[in-house]
Amino acid sequence: MSALPKQSAPAFDVERVRADFPILSEKVHGKPLVFLDSGASAQKPRQVIEAMTRMYEHTYANVHRGIYQLSQLATDEYEKAREKVAHFIGVKDTREVVFTRNATEAVNLVAHSWGWKNLKAGDEVLITHLEHHANIVPWQILGERYGVKLKVAPISDSGELVWDEFVKLIGPKTKLIAAAHVSNTLGTILPVAEMIRVAHEKGAKVLIDGSQAVQHMQVDVKALNADFYVFTGHKLYGPTGIGVLYAKAEILEGMPPWQGGGDMILSVSFEKTEYNDIPHRFEAGTPAFVEAVGLGAAIDYVNSVGLEAIAAHEADLTAYATEKLSAVNSLRLIGTAAHKAGVMSFVLEGIHPHDIGTILDREGIAVRVGQHCAHPLMERMGVQATVRASFGMYNTRAEIDALCAGLKRVREIFG
Repeated sequence: MSALPKQSAPAFDVERVRADFPILSEKVHGKPLVFLDSGASAQKPRQVIEAMTRMYEHTYANVHRGIYQLSQLATDEYEKAREKVAHFIGVKDTREVVFTRNATEAVNLVAHSWGWKNLKAGDEVLITHLEHHANIVPWQILGERYGVKLKVAPISDSGELVWDEFVKLIGPKTKLIAAAHVSNTLGTILPVAEMIRVAHEKGAKVLIDGSQAVQHMQVDVKALNADFYVFTGHKLYGPTGIGVLYAKAEILEGMPPWQGGGDMILSVSFEKTEYNDIPHRFEAGTPAFVEAVGLGAAIDYVNSVGLEAIAAHEADLTAYATEKLSAVNSLRLIGTAAHKAGVMSFVLEGIHPHDIGTILDREGIAVRVGQHCAHPLMERMGVQATVRASFGMYNTRAEIDALCAGLKRVREIFG
């Protein structure tokens, strides 16, 4: 198995990067923290924390509502964050960037606005066997309510999309393909550009879940020609409570509001409500504007380090981890796709993942254990649960060595 391809990149100083993340100096059970759970939620650099604190201390006021200076300053910062997001994913028209609470809400927004208007009984939504529950359940709800059918494209034993079967499943009733850009459980990078191209040739729209992609690689939604692209802030070194839905302007303009309330309206009477323009039509109520500013700061930070340099560093970590973990006695890697990001799922023969995670925690090592919100995928791979180590820009080879030493300790305890 190979990891991400090697890339030429500017010099990457991981120790300098680590110095920007205050939590990495913490100890757990008296041991230095080895944080290998960025796939669940990445740690935050000081620059993000300071940007949010600065707003709370100096420019906090509700946005889009006041004529006084603080409100105008806060509004400017909020909309500047939208501009940063747009630029980050290759978008010129900021109206195509909708802020949500997270990627899950973004998928649900599409399902219950675009889906409600455009899907009818018998229409099909095609997903893959790699999906997170957040890209399964909303479509099942549409099935229960409106008779929409959910179809699933298979994956191979290595965790790769079976391309020929995927193409065969796209039929005249396929209205939407919804797929992860990168699997949260296996790290598989899906061929989303080719998937979008084939889908469009057959008349289907495409939604891509980029929650595990945007922090690892450059994403240009216009070059991909995605109809919808979603991601969450907290995996991109930003705060919780903020996510992004990108959608083409012509699609957003044809979508009805999903939630009603303040800021998504132009005027209200008891007889009729006139809705706001995009994107505000989909941002009912007081938005998470401080969190949006934090996300903007996270994007600034990622850009300052350089996605190319981050990708090269993480490719090295993935290759190194694959080699080291493969040498651990009775360890089996789950997911060995040729193209994958920094996610390593594995099992140790005869030892439950929860026991492994508990022992590793005593060594200061934070990994995720369980089914990773991907129950159908676990069944497909023939396991009840896995241990998952996922990397961020701040991880090191020494931390992978610490993980392997911790696994040796697990094996010693269980004999």
